[in-house]
Amino acid sequence: MANLIFGGIFGQLAAHMKALDALLRAQVQEFEPEIRDMADYCIDTSGKRIRPALVFLSGRKASPKVAADLVRAAAVVELVHMGSLVHDDIMDGAIVRRNRATAVKAYGTAASVLLGDALFAHALNLAAQFPTVEVCAAVSVSMRRVCAGEIMQTLSRGTTTIDRARYDRIIDLKTAELFRVSCELGAKIAGYPQAEQDAIASYGRHLGIAYQIYDDLADYFGTEDRIGKTLGTDLQSGKVTLPLFFLEESLPASERAELQAEIQGQRPPQLTLRLQQMRTAGVYARVAAEIERELASAQAALASVADPGKSLSQLGELSDVLRDQVKKLQANQPS
Repeated sequence: MANLIFGGIFGQLAAHMKALDALLRAQVQEFEPEIRDMADYCIDTSGKRIRPALVFLSGRKASPKVAADLVRAAAVVELVHMGSLVHDDIMDGAIVRRNRATAVKAYGTAASVLLGDALFAHALNLAAQFPTVEVCAAVSVSMRRVCAGEIMQTLSRGTTTIDRARYDRIIDLKTAELFRVSCELGAKIAGYPQAEQDAIASYGRHLGIAYQIYDDLADYFGTEDRIGKTLGTDLQSGKVTLPLFFLEESLPASERAELQAEIQGQRPPQLTLRLQQMRTAGVYARVAAEIERELASAQAALASVADPGKSLSQLGELSDVLRDQVKKLQANQPS
C-alpha cells in the first residue's frame, strides 16, 4: 500500500531504493541454506519501502549521493518491519499480503514465528556492523517497543475493556516507533544537531500514528485489490481500532452489546452490517479528523528545523500525500 500512496516521492529515491534492494537481496545468502528460500520469500523487492524512505529523506540532506551507511540503516529497519509483518499475519490470520500468500499461509504458524525471529536477529547483526553501537542500541530498543505494542494488542484481542488511551499506546509502540526510529537514524547519520534530530524523529512518530489510523480505517472502508492485503480482519480477530471505537459510541445499548459479543467471539462478526452502521454514524469523517490531527502535529514538528532543505521538504510532503489518500478512500465510498 505504501508504494501506491507515496509512489511519486519514492520515485525520487530510485537510486537509493535500488541500492537497498541489492543489499537486502545479498542478505539472503547470510541465512542458513535450509531457510534461504523462506527468507527470500519475505525479503521481497516489491514490498513496502516507507521506513527506508524515511531514513533516506531524513539523512541525505542536499546530496543526491547514495551513502552506504544510510542504505545499511534503511535495511536494518526494513528487516525489523518484515519480521513484524510475519508475526502480524500470524496473529491476524491473514492469508494475503502484497497480493500474494502470507508467510504463515505458505509455511505454517510454527515455522513463521521462527522466521520472523530470524529476520529480527539478522537486523541486529546488520546494525552491529556500524562502527559505533548507536544504531544497534536504537534499533534494539525500538524492536522491544514494537514487540511490547504487539503484546498489548494481543492481550487486548477479544476484549471490550480496551479504552482509547490503550489503543493510542498500542499504535504508538507497534507502528509509530519504527517510523520514529527511521527518521532518528537518518537525522543522526546526517549529523543534525540533537534538538533537530528529536524534531525529525517526532515528525516520524506522528506520521506513523496517522498511517496506522489510516490502515485501520482502510480495513473497513478499503478494497483488497486496492490495498493489497486481507481486509476485514480486525473485527474477525477481535481487534478494537478507532473505527470500532466510534461505532460503539454511536450505537444504542442493545446493539452495542451485540457488537461486543462479536468482538469477544461469542457470535459471528457482521462485517456488512457494521460497515453500514459506520457509514450511517459518520465514522469515516471522525477517523479522518484524527488522522488530520496527527499530520498537523507531524508538520509542526518538522517546521521547527531551522534549515530543512529539499530532502526534509520532501519528507514533509509525505503528510500531504497521506492526507490526499484519505480523501481518495472516502471518494470511493458508495453515496
